[in-house]
Amino acid sequence: MDFLILNEGFPLLSTIVFLPLAGALVLLFLPGENVQRIWAMAVTSVTAVISLPLYSRFDLTTAKYQFGEHVSWIPSLNINYTLGIDGISLLLVLLTTLIMPLCVLGSWTYIKTRIKEFMICLMIMETAMLGVFMALDFVLFYILWEAMLIPMYLLIGVWGGPRKIYASIKFFLYTLAGSVMLLVAIIALYLKNGSFSIPMMMGQDYSSTFQIWVFLAFFLAFAIKVPMFPFHTWLPAAHVEAPTAGSVILASILLKMGTYGFLRFCLPITPLATLTLGPYVLWMSVVAILYGGFTALAQSDMKKLIAYSSVGHMGFVTLGIFFLNKQGMEGAILQMINHGVTTGALFLCVGMMYERTHSREIADHSGIAQNLPIFVSFLTIFSLSSLAFPATNSFVGEFLVLAGAFSVNKIIAGAAIPGAILAAAYMMRLLQHVLFRGPGRPDLADLNIREIATLAPFLCFVFWIGLAPEPFLNVMHTSVEYLIQQVDVAKTAQIAMNIVP
Repeated sequence: MDFLILNEGFPLLSTIVFLPLAGALVLLFLPGENVQRIWAMAVTSVTAVISLPLYSRFDLTTAKYQFGEHVSWIPSLNINYTLGIDGISLLLVLLTTLIMPLCVLGSWTYIKTRIKEFMICLMIMETAMLGVFMALDFVLFYILWEAMLIPMYLLIGVWGGPRKIYASIKFFLYTLAGSVMLLVAIIALYLKNGSFSIPMMMGQDYSSTFQIWVFLAFFLAFAIKVPMFPFHTWLPAAHVEAPTAGSVILASILLKMGTYGFLRFCLPITPLATLTLGPYVLWMSVVAILYGGFTALAQSDMKKLIAYSSVGHMGFVTLGIFFLNKQGMEGAILQMINHGVTTGALFLCVGMMYERTHSREIADHSGIAQNLPIFVSFLTIFSLSSLAFPATNSFVGEFLVLAGAFSVNKIIAGAAIPGAILAAAYMMRLLQHVLFRGPGRPDLADLNIREIATLAPFLCFVFWIGLAPEPFLNVMHTSVEYLIQQVDVAKTAQIAMNIVP
């Protein structure tokens, strides 16, 4: 296995993946709501702490998967339990382990019923999400991909808002449709290769027709998860009805699994199809950017505004990926992290305000800056980050994406520029209401210590990435270069066969 650097000794990746699941099993037997909250917080926090050595011990000089674990699982079908991370998945693993304890902390008083079941759903989801980013066998990947569906369905359907049943069923059906297409692609690749090993499927000499069909199956599965226009209609309903933690997980982690799928599967496994169909994806990305911006501008509900803004922000991510150059791709990966940080923080802010006013309408929060200066300070910074204000995290990612775009196709890049202007328009409209309009709300209390502690880590990352992005970019350099190299080999083959000019 030339693609994998095996970890000798302690199985760090398996421990990180399955610790939350083990914690969920223990939680089944713990009495008392406060004990259950504390246990969930402890388990997710320990998971975050033990994931930090992945960064400190990561080798920046190799594109191989690191900290590898490989055990034969079902030899007769060539199915193995294989885990590993590279520079792309490392950042997503760390994002996941950071977000989950903050979701627990942010739900401390928001969730008042079925505390045990809620925390169990969160921890099962953490295991599934971490496993998706680490799995190097398609069967393992698919099992973990599907394992996320039920707990998120329950988070929306049990602890959601008035239309929770509609939103949860819509989420379930969309995601299930994507999963069927993913399964079709996996089976087709297995029949070609006789193996479920993901790295072994990369760089193979598949015919262009086969690649196009597999790409389309992958694309539908991941475009629904991102979600790209026109597959996005499940997202606003899910965000609006989900509890705060559910919205944070959806925005910060689940959407990234779609773009991760493009990077991990579409580009290296079907590079010929990526080159052929990539221009169509670029224009779909532009439509998503503009549609998300215009629709967000028309919203009066804060959650809907942030949900539609996610469609636009993720459009920038897919734009960077499918321009297939280093700047664009690194900007896209960084923007995946940025969106997770900024949008997760914004949903937490909305949840904290909903606990006080029981409303998400922008008009109901006019002028609250007079009475809630700490809250409004956080909201202002996260809003400025969302519109890619200089010195914030999103500015770096968006700048790299657009720089990569302009170096390849100025027309498509120029068509995406209004999306950045729209982001400024809808976020400044939100801030205008909160800061300047209305008489204020003297009946509302400002953030308490727990809420400040929940938002503070997001604030740190907004400025850390915005002012010093090198530690994040350095991690992905080698992996991105290797990925682009695989696509370039396919491009050379296309030119040799006169498939493209």
